[in-house]
Amino acid sequence: MVNSRTALLDETFFALSDPTRRAMVARLAARDMTVSELAQPFDISPPAVSKHLRVLERAGLLRCDREGRVRRCRLKAAALQEAAEWVEAYRQFWDDRLDRLAAYLDDRDRQSAEDSSPEGEQQ
Repeated sequence: MVNSRTALLDETFFALSDPTRRAMVARLAARDMTVSELAQPFDISPPAVSKHLRVLERAGLLRCDREGRVRRCRLKAAALQEAAEWVEAYRQFWDDRLDRLAAYLDDRDRQSAEDSSPEGEQQ
């Protein structure tokens, strides 16, 4: 069975897989916005905007509160933090691998240079 943390991480990456939703998250990082302000630069229908917002809300990336007839959206950073921690673990993994590869190549190049140097030749 999938635990709730894994499910939330899956929802987060799914939500961020769409360029429109990533752009919405980026806009909300600057400031809270009404739904109409958030939707303004996108050439999509109001129902499509609502669907994108539902995906982002389900992933825990934003929260929309009703203020009278206006819905105001705000970014929730906790889900992004979870995703950043997951990515960071793999960044460290690849950094370690690449450091070992660089050391191996340096050793190989040094050995190759020593093997082809004139010091080993008799005069």
